[in-house]
Amino acid sequence: MATGHENIQQYCMVMTTFSNEVIGKKIIHSLIEKRLAACVQVQAIESYYHWKGEVNQDQEKLVMIKTTAALYPEVEADILANHDYDTPEIIQLPITAGLADYLNWIRSECKG
Repeated sequence: MATGHENIQQYCMVMTTFSNEVIGKKIIHSLIEKRLAACVQVQAIESYYHWKGEVNQDQEKLVMIKTTAALYPEVEADILANHDYDTPEIIQLPITAGLADYLNWIRSECKG
């Protein structure tokens, strides 16, 4: 019986942000339709950062993409192909533990 700890490194969460709703929905729908993600969650955030010598403050949406580590290169490429930022945030975070049934669901929903 799986405990959720076998081959756990195969799962990850990828984070990105967007400010344009049309672009954001394009990114999300592309990832889901291509089965590069099992689940995509979106949350409103305020971002503060340095860019081109100035401090910026933006209202953005944080996107949390549940996928497999093997699909990360395709997820990154798909985000880049659809994003309107010069340098979008694209960060892969490992999932170090999780409910076995949920992790199995991620695997079954993602291509591969």
